[in-house]
Amino acid sequence: MPTIMVVDDSKTVRNYHGAIIKSQGLDIIEAENGMEALEKSLDAKIDLYLVDVNMPIMDGYSFISDLRKQPNHKNVPVIMVTTQAKLEDKISAYKVGANLFETKPIKPDLLQAYIDILVKS
Repeated sequence: MPTIMVVDDSKTVRNYHGAIIKSQGLDIIEAENGMEALEKSLDAKIDLYLVDVNMPIMDGYSFISDLRKQPNHKNVPVIMVTTQAKLEDKISAYKVGANLFETKPIKPDLLQAYIDILVKS
């Protein structure tokens, strides 16, 4: 069964994304920051990452940059979902290796479509 990791310091956001993911019958792993996500990704097969930008300890840009250096995770799709909505934020996300960039709150039908395309296909 595919597994999606939600990396966000907000419990509310993790719950919101988790409800959408679980409604599709998928597994979810949560992390409160990039460092925790890196540690959890070492022992798990992750099929998609949903990543916030602003988090304590390790932000989303640093997390994605470090993730892309790991052979087992360098090609796993990453969607950056953030309140940061400026063009330079989007450019920064793509430079570190994000596949998609969306602003919060992501609409459930859009997230479901991305999951269908990136994970289920």
